[in-house]
Amino acid sequence: MTENTAIHDSPAANAECARDGTLLVHPDRPKLRKRPLKALHHFRELLKDKENTAHVFHIFEALPSSKFMPAARAFTLSEHGERMRMREGNLPALLDDHDALRQMPKGSVADAYVTFMEREGLSAAGLVAEADKCRGDRPRYGDLAEWYGDRRRDTHDLLHILTGYGRDALGEQCVLAFTYEQNGGKANLFIAYAGALNMRGQVESDAPVLKAVREAQLAGRKCPRIADLSIMELLAKPLEEARRELNIDPPVRYRECHRIWQGENIDPYDLLGREAAKKAA
Repeated sequence: MTENTAIHDSPAANAECARDGTLLVHPDRPKLRKRPLKALHHFRELLKDKENTAHVFHIFEALPSSKFMPAARAFTLSEHGERMRMREGNLPALLDDHDALRQMPKGSVADAYVTFMEREGLSAAGLVAEADKCRGDRPRYGDLAEWYGDRRRDTHDLLHILTGYGRDALGEQCVLAFTYEQNGGKANLFIAYAGALNMRGQVESDAPVLKAVREAQLAGRKCPRIADLSIMELLAKPLEEARRELNIDPPVRYRECHRIWQGENIDPYDLLGREAAKKAA
């Protein structure tokens, strides 16, 4: 998932701003502290219902990253970052305009993205709504840090397309491991490996789930930071060409897990057999 944005590292940071006067960090923004026990609690709740993504946001809030602000400062105060904010200021609106994205060529990143989102019943606005639900009545600050954190969040589903990882439990762990090397954040790594360990403990199988997560982590390390690229330009590219340019190789271990599970009559989208148990009951 995304980095937590409610962090500032020095009083001097409050004076930094973009050319249009938007502050890097609003002076009222609180500094979060690490709360590992809270993260563990929400991870356990997430295991009970992996579709309840509000727990993911709580985990990120409980494990704020020290690397976020340096990256936010470098990107948002650069000329490239300012161009992206002017041209791609509202990514959810851009990503949810499926009619416009369908005008891009067949086989493009946009084509694959729209197909994926419509098949899964997802929307970029839906991810925003989950984040807002987690935020509750806490204020938004309208600063560059907030915009950059939102941008990282809003590209999450695009990572599924570029990496080839699905929305099954292992696919989500792999995307988070990939994201850790992209954006930092111990929450990404915590959920990725804790989820894989839980999977290995709960499901009797020869599938190399930990190796699949590690492979995803290494893939994220050699890939340019996707949230810092022009998303519009990326969407227009042929999918395979984009993967080559980003140094993203096929997810061999992940596919191996799916192949093994298929041979063991295990559904990767229902690893614990909950749906089967419901039907039997």
